[in-house]
Amino acid sequence: MSLEEKARQRIETLHNCLHKNGIHVSVISMKDYNYEFIAESGKSKVKVQVYFGKKGIKTVLQGDDKSDFYRELKTLIWEEPELELHEQKLNEPEKYIGTDECGKGDFFGPLVVAAVYVNNETKKKLHRIGVRDSKELSDYQIGILAKEIKKIIKENFAVVKINPDKYNEIYNQFGNLNKLLNWAHSKALSNLFGKIDCKFVITDKFSNKELDISLLSKHSDVEFIQETKAEKYVGVAAASILARENFIHWFEFHSRKGLNLPKGSSITTETYAEKLLEKIGENKLAQLAKLHFKTFKKIKSK
Repeated sequence: MSLEEKARQRIETLHNCLHKNGIHVSVISMKDYNYEFIAESGKSKVKVQVYFGKKGIKTVLQGDDKSDFYRELKTLIWEEPELELHEQKLNEPEKYIGTDECGKGDFFGPLVVAAVYVNNETKKKLHRIGVRDSKELSDYQIGILAKEIKKIIKENFAVVKINPDKYNEIYNQFGNLNKLLNWAHSKALSNLFGKIDCKFVITDKFSNKELDISLLSKHSDVEFIQETKAEKYVGVAAASILARENFIHWFEFHSRKGLNLPKGSSITTETYAEKLLEKIGENKLAQLAKLHFKTFKKIKSK
């Protein structure tokens, strides 16, 4: 392993460590002789850098070394017992398409499925900028990373966004969420197969049943792998970020129109939905929410 690769592993480890400790971190950037990112807490900022060169790997912090935030980072970075370099060895194909979805558990908002094609070159670049499972990222980080991902993979991705009104229509046809997810993943893959030639697909497992590849009869020679927590594959992680980016944009659009719709399907969501149903009626609610959810059955019965 080259010094540059070791430096990349080191910066990714530091990045993940600080993020897991609740510290806001920017996207990792690559310079001529180092990798770096910014860690922030309120008005305090510290630049974390990992250099590689003839003298080996060197970690540097740039900031006010007398501040509490600087000392906190120093403690985390040099005293964290689990902060040894490591990289999970995956039996990852040289090139493949990763798919993931966002929104299936949210009462309000669309269902979004993204498919991303990666090869050895783009996989390395995605690792360098800190691509990982979108559930570990803030909305702000999602926005930044999504832009960087698109710069790296160019046009080699496809996104299928099913807004609530269309979602309700399709769900009524299928009568089953897994069948709808099969259709949406297959649609995204079909759109991407039209751009690239790839015979391997890795999908985050969304049910106990396998992806129904009969929906992709034109591509019967493609090998499919479905795994739980498949975001450990960088192609799937990138797909999860692009899917969530589109999901977030939908909520931001409606927020600008004065509707601050809650995500998820919690009691807060149920209370909000109940008031909204009284205000706008079922037909208009169907343009904002997935009506097969238990949330809708509860508020309608009231």
